[in-house]
Amino acid sequence: MFEIVTNLEWKPFILSFELSLITACVLFILMLPLAWWLSQTKSKFKPIVEAITALPIVLPPSVLGFYILMALSQNSPLGKFFYEVFDVSLVFSFTGLIIASVFYSMPFMVQPLQNGFESLNKNMLEASYISGKGKIETIFRVALPNMKPALMTALIVTFAHTVGEFGVVLMVGGSIPEETKVASVAIYEFVEVMDYTQAHIYSAIMVLISFATLLGVYIFNRRQNEKLGLL
Repeated sequence: MFEIVTNLEWKPFILSFELSLITACVLFILMLPLAWWLSQTKSKFKPIVEAITALPIVLPPSVLGFYILMALSQNSPLGKFFYEVFDVSLVFSFTGLIIASVFYSMPFMVQPLQNGFESLNKNMLEASYISGKGKIETIFRVALPNMKPALMTALIVTFAHTVGEFGVVLMVGGSIPEETKVASVAIYEFVEVMDYTQAHIYSAIMVLISFATLLGVYIFNRRQNEKLGLL
């Protein structure tokens, strides 16, 4: 058993972690303003925006992957622009995987952040504005430090969700060794060739990673709630 683990090809896991880390960082930067707006606005368009951001939860990965594939192909304006200007092909590339993962994991970043902002004491935000702080300073110096459980949930669950994605990754990135062959795709290929030993090892590692990630979130949130006297 030790020999099998020692000889294990770790590159798919490394790619999965790199993809997940980049996706979580990009989504945090892009979705933080949107989550704030959704938590504060009374616009009639709010339900529409919420439905759009939550769409990847209910859409089959094959459907989402298909439309992302079409949007990134060289026949599309976006794909053609990147290929002609930057000589970058978005399909079957790590860059394409990042873009696809951003769409696929978007709800897991937006919803916890929005819930965290909505749970904040409104008087605290008003006091920040009265003291002369702008919206950006209020978000980073008042709101985020007081919603650590929601913040950690958004970052860690987004990371974990991206690690386990399969359908969208396979359609957009394929299975190019050391570029787009992530752990979930490697497991699928082991099953295809009936190499169940390797499939078991890869799957067990993924289960352990997922469990450890979720356990960390729950422990962190429990400790934060204990500090606040909620438990």
